[in-house]
Parts: sequence; C-alpha cells; structure tokens
Amino acid sequence: MARDAGMKRIILLGATGSIGASTLDVVRTHRDEFRIVAASALRSRARCEAIAAEFGARAYIGENAALRAVEENDADICLVATVGASGIAPTLAAIAKGMDIALATKEVMVMAGELATRKARERGVRFLPVDSEHSAIFQCMGGDVHAQGVARLILTASGGPFIDSPADLSRVSVAEALNHPRWKMGPKVTIDSSTMMNKGFEVLEARWLFDVDTSRIDVVVHPESIVHSLVTFADGATLAQLSPPDMRVAIQYALSAPRRLASERESLDLASLGALTFRRPDETRFPCLRLVKEAAARGGCATAVLAAADEWAVAAFLDGRIAYTDIARCVERSLEAAPHFACESVDAVFEAARWTTAFLSTGGQAR
Repeated sequence: MARDAGMKRIILLGATGSIGASTLDVVRTHRDEFRIVAASALRSRARCEAIAAEFGARAYIGENAALRAVEENDADICLVATVGASGIAPTLAAIAKGMDIALATKEVMVMAGELATRKARERGVRFLPVDSEHSAIFQCMGGDVHAQGVARLILTASGGPFIDSPADLSRVSVAEALNHPRWKMGPKVTIDSSTMMNKGFEVLEARWLFDVDTSRIDVVVHPESIVHSLVTFADGATLAQLSPPDMRVAIQYALSAPRRLASERESLDLASLGALTFRRPDETRFPCLRLVKEAAARGGCATAVLAAADEWAVAAFLDGRIAYTDIARCVERSLEAAPHFACESVDAVFEAARWTTAFLSTGGQAR
C-alpha cells in the first residue's frame, strides 16, 4: 500500500463534525494530494451524502457506519474523528487492513491504547496525531512518533474556568463549569476541561502515541494557547510548536508528514503577542491529573475504568445528581474497587467500562 508517493486515499470517520469539516477544507485545498474514498456519519444523512457527492466518495450513515466504511473500502489513511469509544472498533479494523491512522478521537488511546499500539506494531502501520497538542509534539519530532533522544513531553493547557478561582469548588454550579473562558465545546468536553481530566486524557494519548511513560509527561498551564506543546530532548534542548489555533494545521500535517504543504492560513505575528506565560497546575485542586497517572501505572484496562467513571460522573453532575467535586471522587473510588482487566481485546476494554458503569450506578460512588 502506497505511503508517501502519489495521491493518498482517505477514509473519513465522523465526516460531519468539526474535525471532519476541517479535513474536507484541507482536501479541497490539496485535491492533487488527497482523495476521500469513504465518509461516515452517525446521524447527519443529508450532510454526509452531500460530502460524498462533492468528493466522489461512498457515504455511510448509522450506528455501525464507521466500521462498515473501513471494512468495505481500501485506503492509505483512516482519519478517526468519531465520538468517544465508538472509534475503537473501526480503528482496530483499519489497523488490521494495514491503514495508517490519523487519530482525533482521544478515547481510542485512553481506553485501548495498549491494544491499539500493539496491533499497529504488528501490522507496521503508523499513528498520525491530529489533536493540536499531540500534533505539536509530532511536529517537534520531525514527523516521527518514535524520534530518538526524547527526554520529556510537555503538554500545554488553557487552565479552564477555575484555574484561579478562590471559591470552594464543591459549590460549583453546572452553569459555572460550562463557562469556559476560551473555547466553545460540547458539555462533556467542557466539564472535562474544567476538571483538567481532558488534559489527563491527553497525557494518556501521548503516552501511547509516543511510547513515553507518563512519568516523563508534564502538563503546564498556558492561558494564551499559542504554544501547543513542547518536547525536551536528551541534550537539554526544548522545541516548541507555535501557531494560531486552527485545527487545519494539525490535520494537514497528519496527512502529509513529514512533508509540509503550502497553505494561506494565518501565521504568527510574534511582535504583537506580548508575554507568553506558563505555570504548573495544582494537582490538589485538580486531582484528575493524579488519577490519570495512577490508572496508567495500574496497567491493563484501568484507563478504560477511568474513562467510563468520568463519563458516568460528568453526566451525573450535569443532571444535578452529584456535586462538582464528586466527579473526581467517583473516578478514584472506581479505580480503587475495580478488578484487574487484562487489555487483550476490544471485549475486555468494554467489559471494564460496563463494570464501572454498573458499579457507580448501584451506589459505588459513595465513600
């Protein structure tokens, strides 16, 4: 299967979401480089069919659309931008067919990183990061996720609405938690950003994408959101990737790496930026960062327990059933009580998630 020569064929999973829309914009700009062969969507039939008509692709809509798109088409790259855990099965199916994976769906690595990376090594396929933070690391590494001489990875975080709040976070309302100072996102991601669990998920994603232990991955708060991430190398040099926030930069690099294709997108005006600030997050105030590293250290499917517990707890908070600070308590209690689940199959990953949901739904969140 061609990797870097000629036009690259792309299967786009989650074509009607924001990442899908940005991907289509990149392909429109570089029609001599990329071709969409299949596009999937969960519900947006009319939009997905319009995309298929524009790009001469096959459209797949419905519950198992992403998996069918992978099973019924051949491509060089499968770009996974589906919602949550629904991306795991099609990602593994694409790996089995020898496709490189441009990954935008965090849950693939958060819940099944050990399994997915093992399967990728066996098939000799690459993971190509799409998240802006992981793309930044990928770019600092010159388009090689296994670059030599890497000492530490540094992920930047905007900090969310409570980074400087003096108030007791146990009294945080749903409206306050949803009031992100920089980004407009869906409710789940916005709450995860406020607890810094979303940044914890990115730590797990980086751990598996770049084969770096979580003990060598740091998080720093960077409110300006200009430096997207940094890499410190063994010789003491630290490289950073800076750009205005634009997901098309990360998507285009994932599809073309290590080449850089021209674009007319905005570049930085360094003189107008002023100061860029960085500081360490308070893990006492944001215990989810600690819990992520504890889950990673446990191994197996412990991170699937973590993700499922967070999903249950965020939904419970949004519904008014638990307090804001109970989100982290639910996750911690689940990790303490969970049996060991070996990460040997997709079924094991989802078994761990089902156990967690049942545990919390029957009162396991109470200490």
